[in-house]
Amino acid sequence: MKVDGWTQTLGVGPLLLIAAGAFAVLLFLIIRLKVHAFPALILVSLLTAATAGVPLGKVVDVLTEGFGTTLGSVALLVGLGAMLGALLESSGGSRSLADRLVLAFGEKRAPLALGVASLLFGFPIFFDAGLVVMLPVVFSVARRVGGSMLLYGIPAVGAFSVMHVFVPPHPGPVTASSFFGADLGILLLVGLVVAIPTWYVAVYLFGMIVGRRLDLPVPETLGSAESTTTDAAPRWTVVVGILLLPMILIFLNTGLSALEDTGTLGSAVTDSPWYDAVVLLGETPVALLVTLMAALVAFGWRRGTSKKGAQDLLEGALPKVCSVILITGAGGMFGGVLQASGIGDALASSLSGLGFPLILAGFIIAATLRVVQGSATVALTTTAGLIASGVTDAGYNNVQLAAMVVAVAAGSVVLSHVNDSGFWLVGNLLELDEVTTLRIWTVLETLIGVVGFLLACAVFGVGSLW
Repeated sequence: MKVDGWTQTLGVGPLLLIAAGAFAVLLFLIIRLKVHAFPALILVSLLTAATAGVPLGKVVDVLTEGFGTTLGSVALLVGLGAMLGALLESSGGSRSLADRLVLAFGEKRAPLALGVASLLFGFPIFFDAGLVVMLPVVFSVARRVGGSMLLYGIPAVGAFSVMHVFVPPHPGPVTASSFFGADLGILLLVGLVVAIPTWYVAVYLFGMIVGRRLDLPVPETLGSAESTTTDAAPRWTVVVGILLLPMILIFLNTGLSALEDTGTLGSAVTDSPWYDAVVLLGETPVALLVTLMAALVAFGWRRGTSKKGAQDLLEGALPKVCSVILITGAGGMFGGVLQASGIGDALASSLSGLGFPLILAGFIIAATLRVVQGSATVALTTTAGLIASGVTDAGYNNVQLAAMVVAVAAGSVVLSHVNDSGFWLVGNLLELDEVTTLRIWTVLETLIGVVGFLLACAVFGVGSLW
């Protein structure tokens, strides 16, 4: 995000002081003065932009661009996901799948089952879309088995984060691979080799520890209504089919797009109408819309719910997520201000000559950019661009290049906090206050980054022997 006709003239020191002051004021407003996060984020974004020297006539444009960009990706997904969750809950579909998971894995292994299912769903589905699809099932299992919501929520939420950060076809690793010239097939294998043990150590085990120490109730954000029909709950196989539908559509989209980027598909295929249609259906908002309509038929109309009853049910799902959407958008606004002010660029330039080994330098730069401007994808792609020439000159083999991508990705996920829209999305969906979100989500993301980096270094070392 750039401001037309304006160039930042402040040095790294003043910009870092401005960023530190902004974080301190925001936390003071929210935690100490109990100001709602939505106006607090807007106020701090406004003050930060003005203090950093953004022309006053451009400040509102910067704010609205950051807000609108975030809402463009989040509002559709959360809104459609909330409606889908309401249909799953009201029909008894979430309870049906929850009962099946508990029966298959046992009550003690229910968190493990949810985590594994989320890893599978997280392969093609982006982080925020995966959350709104899977969390109704997670909450239903938590109600069914009992205990702290965190026992079930952390393994699932962390699984989507791990897959989004480390594994193609998600945008961060794919873009970084293009900078480094890494082979996507090998990157996929290396990403999975790192992602699965990282999830188990940094997410699942962490969730078991935190869930036993902190007993939190199951949220009602994505619906908690009992079945509104007198029929039996839908079969779990139908529920799985509905939940797999967006995964299949998105996977077709990303798979075809990846093949087109590598030149595998000829123009006869990519220029055909069916190709464009499949790619369109696999766009995440469209895939969720198709899934919602299928769920409306399967869990609503075919089960005897009147059209007016189904309309009221979907309408009732939206107020619960209004706060989630607005706060997440405001978090994106704050991150956008930090980018537009030049804080991230100035810091990246100062860090690019650290003199560390490239794999460590990439991790540190990505982690620093993540802390400063919030977006993991921006941190990953910016860092990849900064060190790409050094990686090329080093003459690494394909395994080492893939490990470099994963190492930088690990840095881009650490220390998620108040300038990250994901921080607010997770906190609000799980109904956590800001302090608890810092204690759980920020620590979880940092564990994912550190464990992932150590495993990437191990893969890099093994690759150097080839």
